[in-house]
Amino acid sequence: MTRPLIGVTGRRWPAKALGEFVPKAMLGIKFDLHFSDYPRSIALAGGLPVELTRDADVQEMIAHLDGLVLSGGADVEPARYGAEPHENLGQTEPDRDEWELALYAAARRKGIPVLAICRGFQLVNIAHGGSLNQHVELDEGAGHPQWDVDGRSVTHDIACVPETIVSSLVGEHAAVNSLHHQTVERLGEGLIASAFAPDGVIEGLETTDGEVLAVQWHPELLEAPDPAFCWLVERARVQ
Repeated sequence: MTRPLIGVTGRRWPAKALGEFVPKAMLGIKFDLHFSDYPRSIALAGGLPVELTRDADVQEMIAHLDGLVLSGGADVEPARYGAEPHENLGQTEPDRDEWELALYAAARRKGIPVLAICRGFQLVNIAHGGSLNQHVELDEGAGHPQWDVDGRSVTHDIACVPETIVSSLVGEHAAVNSLHHQTVERLGEGLIASAFAPDGVIEGLETTDGEVLAVQWHPELLEAPDPAFCWLVERARVQ
């Protein structure tokens, strides 16, 4: 059986971010950054991963894909949801916002499944007209954010809403990691809140058509093959 082709997004940074690993002559050049755990998780779930570039036409790329992963990373520009920047807003990458929103819209038009992770989760909420709390402080009880803990370690539980995608994958409760400092404020239209942290923070989102699963945690860092990636690959097989 042919493995479904799954695209995964990444970041674009100036080469100077690599410091001593880049010769002086190349410091002004940009490079694309893809954390290897994303394609690894796709491959272990049975998919064929491809790391996407913003130098190709969005529609053409999506036309070739069977599924899409919106990966984690920088904060989304607050202007995207009509807000002024909070004093603790992290790094933003407006070009990436525009690119990934276009990818998401094209994926939705084609009807391929989307797995959105952390920043991707937040981007999906914004794409549907929702908004974000731009910063939450460390809460030892709820566990977000946990910057000083190994990202592969689980730090808090989630409670899943019955008869949702996420509950079918992990059951009523699960333990997850936490590497985010932003949360859903206003839920976007057409989205279902499907998982919650102990303090009520939304940790899972889904579309009513069952083609989008967005999670606030980082499943690519947890035990593989992760159920969320298995869901994506299996949905992609039937497109």
